[in-house]
Amino acid sequence: MLTQVLSLEEELALITRGTEEIFPEEELVEKLKKARRNKKPLKVKLGVDPTGADLHLGHLIPVLKLKQLQDLGHEAILIIGDYTAMVGDPTGRNKTRPQLTHEQVMENCRTYQEQVFRILDPKKTRVVYNGDWFGKMSFQDVIKLMSQMTLARMLEREDFASRFQNQLPISLHEMIYPLMQGYDSVAIEADIELGGIDQKFNILVGRELQRTMGLEPQVGVCNPILIGLDGKEKMSKSLGNYIGINEPPYEMYGKTMSIPDELMMMYFELITDIPMAELQAMEQKIQNGELHPMEAKRMLAREIVTRFHSAEAALDAEAEFNRVFKENQIPDDIPEVTLTQEDLEDGKIWLARLLVKAGLVKSNGEGRRLIQQGGVRINGEVIDDVDFDWPAESGAVIQIGKRRFARVRMQE
Repeated sequence: MLTQVLSLEEELALITRGTEEIFPEEELVEKLKKARRNKKPLKVKLGVDPTGADLHLGHLIPVLKLKQLQDLGHEAILIIGDYTAMVGDPTGRNKTRPQLTHEQVMENCRTYQEQVFRILDPKKTRVVYNGDWFGKMSFQDVIKLMSQMTLARMLEREDFASRFQNQLPISLHEMIYPLMQGYDSVAIEADIELGGIDQKFNILVGRELQRTMGLEPQVGVCNPILIGLDGKEKMSKSLGNYIGINEPPYEMYGKTMSIPDELMMMYFELITDIPMAELQAMEQKIQNGELHPMEAKRMLAREIVTRFHSAEAALDAEAEFNRVFKENQIPDDIPEVTLTQEDLEDGKIWLARLLVKAGLVKSNGEGRRLIQQGGVRINGEVIDDVDFDWPAESGAVIQIGKRRFARVRMQE
């Protein structure tokens, strides 16, 4: 049963916080009024495709919105796309995604849920797998579903239209993805679907399918796309501009401090629970010169670390950050890389290869670029020779930028 302590206006203000578009907003108002009259919570859907094991803040923006609606008393429904993940969402892609096996998807599901339930209340969250209905469909059922969409309508998608115009391949299985996501809304009779603004087309397909099948259409509540640490591109692991929610407190704090000043308020609004009135007052103080942006960013970093670790961890991370940055010292607790004689040739190791082995970069190519840019130090000395063979020394400290360190140990 739905119980409300907030006024309709207050509830609506919370839901609209941090959203880019609600469509149609007037239908959301009517659904909220109806829920109050009937004392029946709305079904709020968030579909996730576990195509990877680790999440970053960009992944969590709609999850945080789902938590907000859950706290308002509505039913949070998390749809795990064990079947849609095998197809792969084509949104924003200029080529077909590699297909995953069901086993790979289910392994990702395990770690995904562990991370999501650091935000959501697992006891109040309904978790369903879309394989529960897609796995039971006959080929006749699939044909019937596909008959609900025309090719012309599908090519209205910006990503498909762009690939079509540039004569890039579009696989037929990608075409069915929006229908699958839309059918999820039919299967659970969703009242609201959450997602990034890049999911608008898929959410609209859900509305159309619900209407066609005699259901009340869902309302789309879309958040903006979180810009990454570079201040330019969408937060992405492949671009390296992300804050992972499983990262250690110090790393999380340091990355937050690197956010461009102009993105601070976006992060505050989307990730924290600080009331909007306080955020607006803070922004005004920054503009008036009463509050330095660095101090506001410190508050943001503490809020983020506290949310995913603890208040104590946030204070420890801040103290460590101050010590390293203000005093140019090495962190107390840094990872170690152990070298064996098999790693060496005449007692030396190619520096780019060492960076990969230490887990500081993903490839030799990335290591070469960082070395060339002067971003790599050994014991405080910049090494900018991409062909440098380093004479291995136990206890030496490798450093990339101001936050990534590794200490070398030699196997005895």
